[in-house]
Amino acid sequence: MEVTLAAGEQVVPEIKYEYLDHTADVQLHAWGETLQEAFEQCGMAMFGYMTELSTVEIKKCYQIKTDPTDDVDNLLFRFLDELLFLFSAEPFLICKKLEITKFDLEQFTIECNCYGEEFDLTKHPQGTEVKAITYSAMKIYSTPEHEKNEVFVIIDI
Repeated sequence: MEVTLAAGEQVVPEIKYEYLDHTADVQLHAWGETLQEAFEQCGMAMFGYMTELSTVEIKKCYQIKTDPTDDVDNLLFRFLDELLFLFSAEPFLICKKLEITKFDLEQFTIECNCYGEEFDLTKHPQGTEVKAITYSAMKIYSTPEHEKNEVFVIIDI
């Protein structure tokens, strides 16, 4: 579902991700105060690899939902895959902000508001094309079992 936003200020969260080298691909490493925030940051890391996010404006909001799955690894995979589809097909959305509005770890579903604009090569520098999300070396750490909430995902470029 698409919502056109009126001109106004959206607060963009601080960057809590980095890119780690991996043979022929790249690994996204994201973290947050909550696992939900770590997922949001991982999605933003993927968009940041595709273009310079400083060139992206918040003009529209699309809402995505993941289908129920059976574990948190599949949930992260499906979330990132939905975001990649949003970019790869109409509306070709490049996001500047992600806001997960439902993070259900019992049914393993996510609902997310995706804020950004249509990707435009005359405005947005082309970064690296992300071909797919992979399960390879995927790691999800959450508190209290671990020191902090963080995720590691390899993307196929």
